[in-house]
Amino acid sequence: MAVFSTDHVTEPLGTVNTPIIALTAQGAKRSVLNDQIFDYHSGQYLVATVDLPLTSQITRATPAEPFLAFGVPLEPAIIAQLLLEATPTAVASHVGPGIATSDADEKLLDALVRLLRMLDDPRDIPVLAPAVRREIHWRLLNGPQAALVRQIGLADSHMALVARAISWIKAHYDRVIRIEDLADEVNMSVSSLNRHFRAVTAMSPLQYQKQLRLQKARIQLIAAPHDVAAIGYAVGYESPSQFSREYRRMFGAPPSQDAARLQTAAIVQE
Repeated sequence: MAVFSTDHVTEPLGTVNTPIIALTAQGAKRSVLNDQIFDYHSGQYLVATVDLPLTSQITRATPAEPFLAFGVPLEPAIIAQLLLEATPTAVASHVGPGIATSDADEKLLDALVRLLRMLDDPRDIPVLAPAVRREIHWRLLNGPQAALVRQIGLADSHMALVARAISWIKAHYDRVIRIEDLADEVNMSVSSLNRHFRAVTAMSPLQYQKQLRLQKARIQLIAAPHDVAAIGYAVGYESPSQFSREYRRMFGAPPSQDAARLQTAAIVQE
C-alpha cells in the first residue's frame, strides 16, 4: 500500500501504473489513457486492472487542503480465490478499457481506512493486513466495477491475455516488435489480439509500445535534458529526428524544451 500527498497542483506526467485501487481522500486528480479522461475526487476511487501508460496530474490541491490519496495493489490470486469460494452470481461482461472510476461506498471505505490505520502500528500489518486486503478485493467484486475487477482473476479472460501481452511488450519495449510474435506469445490470433488489446488499453500494441518508450524517455530527460539523442537511442529509436518528432507530438514540445520546462516547474514547486 502507498500514501501520497501534495499541497499543489502538478504538471501532467506520464507513468505506467500497475493493477491498483487508488482512493482519493481529499482534492482531485485526472488520469488520461490515450484520449480518454478519468477525473476523480474526494470519496472516489480509480481502479486499474492492467499496466496502462497514463498521463496524470493533481488538479485540486492547496496548502490548506492538500491532495491525499491511498493506493492498494490488486492481486489476481486473491480475486481468483474469492471467485472460487463465492456463490456463483451473474455478472455482465465488461466492455471497455481496463480502468474505471467510481464512488466508494461505506463498506469499501471502512476496509481501506482500517488498512491505512495499520501504518500507525506496523506490527499489525503482517497479522491483520492480509484479511483486510482480501476484504477490499471482495468489496470491489461486489461493487459497481465488479465486471472489470473479476477479469483479472480469470486466467483465460481477455483481460488476463492482454495483461500477458503487456508484460511482454514492457520486457521488449526498446526493440522492434512484430505483432505476429506477440500474438504467438499469448496464444491469440493477430486479429483477436489487436481487437482485445485495443478494447482494454484504448490503443494498439504498437501505440502502447510508443507511449511506453516516450514516457520512459521523458523521465530520463528530466535528469539529463542535454542527452536527447542518447536517450532516444536507449528507448529504442534509431533516428533522433523521429524521436523528437514523436516526442513533440505526444507532449507538445521538443524533448530538451519539455525537460527544461518540467525542471523549472519542479524548482518553483519546491
